[in-house]
Amino acid sequence: GKYLAYSISRSGSDWQEIYVMNIETKTMLNDTINWAKFTGINWRGNGFYYSRFDAPKEEGKTFSASNEFHKIYFHKIGTKQSEDNLVYEDKEHAKRTFGFDITEDERFLFLTGSEGTSGNSLYYMDTKKGDTQFKPVVTTLDKDISVVDNVDDKLLCYTNINAPNKRIVLIDPANPDMKNWKDIIPEQKNTLSSITTVGKKLVAIYMKDASNRVYQYDYSGTMESEIKLPTLCTVAGFGGKHDDTFVFYSVTSFVYPSTIFKYDLTTKQSTLFRSPEIDFAFSNYETKQVFYRSKDGTKIPMFITMKKGTKLDGTNPTLLYGYGGFNISLTPSFSISRLLWLENGGIYAQANMRGGGEYGEEWHEAGTKLKKQNVFDDFIAAAEYLIQEKYTSSAKLACQGGSNGGLLIGATINQRPDLFRVALPAVGVMDMLKFHKFTIGWAWVTDYGSSDDSVQFNNLLKFSPLHNISETKNYPATLVTTADHDDRVVPAHSFKYISTLQEKYQGENPVLIRIQTKAGHGAGKPTSVQIEEAADIYSFVFFNMGIAPK
Repeated sequence: GKYLAYSISRSGSDWQEIYVMNIETKTMLNDTINWAKFTGINWRGNGFYYSRFDAPKEEGKTFSASNEFHKIYFHKIGTKQSEDNLVYEDKEHAKRTFGFDITEDERFLFLTGSEGTSGNSLYYMDTKKGDTQFKPVVTTLDKDISVVDNVDDKLLCYTNINAPNKRIVLIDPANPDMKNWKDIIPEQKNTLSSITTVGKKLVAIYMKDASNRVYQYDYSGTMESEIKLPTLCTVAGFGGKHDDTFVFYSVTSFVYPSTIFKYDLTTKQSTLFRSPEIDFAFSNYETKQVFYRSKDGTKIPMFITMKKGTKLDGTNPTLLYGYGGFNISLTPSFSISRLLWLENGGIYAQANMRGGGEYGEEWHEAGTKLKKQNVFDDFIAAAEYLIQEKYTSSAKLACQGGSNGGLLIGATINQRPDLFRVALPAVGVMDMLKFHKFTIGWAWVTDYGSSDDSVQFNNLLKFSPLHNISETKNYPATLVTTADHDDRVVPAHSFKYISTLQEKYQGENPVLIRIQTKAGHGAGKPTSVQIEEAADIYSFVFFNMGIAPK
């Protein structure tokens, strides 16, 4: 507990610099780590482990060149980075990232490897047995597995191997064959979103229809209690040490700002710890969940938030948000800027399309690669539902999404521009034929497929936003947003997309781009910049819907 190691990113880039502070004196050490990326900071003894790439070789390509040959290093406090010990590298697989972890008792060291955004291998060292090389637990990369804790010489693991909705298993690393795995918390009907340990208890967060339920288990898998939640919500936290007797967690929803509770592991009681003070009449608003049918008949959930008593007469300005990819679930969330929209009579709708993780791995895979069109169909059906049920009309409907959600918006307005008055694609993957050529884009092939494959090329070409812009369609008013230091989805995607849209579009609706300087894919934006961006986006929506905000 003497030192704090922390990382920063400059201008929102994914590149990280790691620094070390003496906690008691608040003085900085000379230790500095550069070119870290997609890394944790894992202390052990007199230093820490971290992941990095080599420094970019080509000037001017720092934020666009493909990231290859990820490595694990150990940094000893008080030494230069050039002296760091190379712990692991793989010279045969350029496009593979590696993670590192340690059990609380520091007995086991773990190495994970991945070639995409899902699926990983797992290797271990048992320091008690004097291991000097990593030994395999799982060598394949097609499913997910992570270590929750160790029980003496056994490993508690969280995995979707033979369990699309995930489960907790006990593995003897000396006999790792799957036939020897023991179920501790078997797979359930609902998806196990996350698992944490505190006070030698397991806290399991499940997802039912895209909102959370929380349960406390002992290490043998016996459920001890359900932790009651105050609303339809998203839960986070619960992490702690073996000797902790209480733990903190947060609850948030669309009209329930993030609130922290303290939970006593012995009495199994929660008490309010801290809640924000916001001058807003939250009790005047409500969130409900509806289910609608997509093009192929699949039932899709959607959250709708609006002022109580809103008349469903087809005149309400409505903002439809979506993502639909990479096993990411859109659960209830709070946004301070979104209150502006609600206060001005706006409805906020959030659709849970396939491609996400709301119903486990099968739901995710149903929106990937050759099935990616399902995602766009699900989103189009959400818009049609909102219009059909008189929440809004196409003249009052805006669509919004970022990153993979930017792709969603670009593809959707190519296919059904008639459904929307305004479109807001942010930091989107717009060139589906070249996305894998830049920075970490190659890792998305697991979800999208690759244009290097002829069958997948033809599939990607069908929905690539850049390649399907039409000269004859009447596009909605479109505001593309990106940032100059986005090295996750390089801004060239947005630049090419808006240039082509402005070149081909013959209508009168504005099609614009907003480029934030000294910012990246979204993380780390100062509050002042977030306010400016939100003001521009909402102003664009209000103006193009003919709304004079209060």
